[in-house]
Amino acid sequence: MIKVSIVGPEGGEAVHLGPATMRILEDGSTTGHRIGIGEITLAPHTDGPPQHRHGRHDEGFYVVSGTARFTVGTTTYDAPAGTLAMIPPGAPHTFANPGDEPLVLLNTFTPDLYVQYFRDLRDMIAQAGPATPEATAQVMSRYATEVSTDYAD
Repeated sequence: MIKVSIVGPEGGEAVHLGPATMRILEDGSTTGHRIGIGEITLAPHTDGPPQHRHGRHDEGFYVVSGTARFTVGTTTYDAPAGTLAMIPPGAPHTFANPGDEPLVLLNTFTPDLYVQYFRDLRDMIAQAGPATPEATAQVMSRYATEVSTDYAD
């Protein structure tokens, strides 16, 4: 029988990361690891991860509610609800919530490689306390991702 996945509004796996929550909706187990999908909720006036590049997967962000601030290299984009941002491998990027309300993003990973990063980050925080930039970079490195300090393509 073909496996399908239906995840309701309260379903999925919630990964709490301080002011951010990643709700894993599809970890790749239903899709043959072709895509992973999560829902990120980021508290008001909160930065996301350090600017970084993925080496082996595309990442998509659809703004469900609130306004996201995407930074790609040195360019900043304010993206209201209804905006889609697609980030190919190698593009330095990050996001933040500059607004007064929670930001909700639908997040895709093609392939699903990066889903496990959120679980690993949660486990690291549980063992060692709040994530430092260095510790976050170390966890990112497990998934063909590096913190970006230069912005050449």
